Amino acid sequence: MTIRHDGLLVDWLGYATTRIEAPDGTVVYLDPGRYGVLSGEWEPPGGQDLPHPKPQDEYPKDGDVVCITHDHHYDSDAVTRVADSDAKLVVYEAVDASNIDRDVEPVEELPYEVVRVDDEAHVSAAGVDVWSVPAYNESDGPHAKPDGSVPHPEGFGCGFKLAIGGTSVFWPGDSDALDGFAELDVSLFLANIGGTVVSDRHEAADLAEAMDPDLVLPVHYNTIDILTTDSGEFAKDVARRGVPVVLDER
Repeated sequence: MTIRHDGLLVDWLGYATTRIEAPDGTVVYLDPGRYGVLSGEWEPPGGQDLPHPKPQDEYPKDGDVVCITHDHHYDSDAVTRVADSDAKLVVYEAVDASNIDRDVEPVEELPYEVVRVDDEAHVSAAGVDVWSVPAYNESDGPHAKPDGSVPHPEGFGCGFKLAIGGTSVFWPGDSDALDGFAELDVSLFLANIGGTVVSDRHEAADLAEAMDPDLVLPVHYNTIDILTTDSGEFAKDVARRGVPVVLDER
């Protein structure tokens, strides 16, 4: 399924992977890969009716810009499946293959231009503006352990706001629903609703209401067991608050 918003074509492909295409054909991928979502090997848990990956030979390597928020979402094989030969990779500065317990290539060894960013950067590539923003679990927040430890501490990752085809898009990455997000002027909000280690559907709905975007598209849920949630109830909750919302499911 492809959702359309303000001239953009947007596909949630499973886990955190989202493809965004502008009217002029420019394509951005956010956090592509993992759990077989780009290799044809993923089956949604519990037989749920969710986006299913294409066979691996159907991806056109059309990504002009590929953005990576943190180690958990870095998949070098997936990057090579989707990136054009002239692609620019916008990668958070802390992403480090040596700290990842999976078989991944170091970012700088991939055959693309790589731009490293902190959590307050602005990059322009292929006519797309990319801003990075802080993203993390708060040590006294809803996803912290009693000792204050969290899966995504400050400095581990970032979120991204894009301006593509004249439309603003926000992907918070793996984070709590931070108060600062509500200050962003966003047309399309890619809501992280998986819960457990990131904002849950209730927190994401509160944030959607505070942000008041033109459209909300939930992503990053029901791919693995710890990200199981009820997307339909999320959509009802957001709609009751007067915010337009859509599901990319089939």
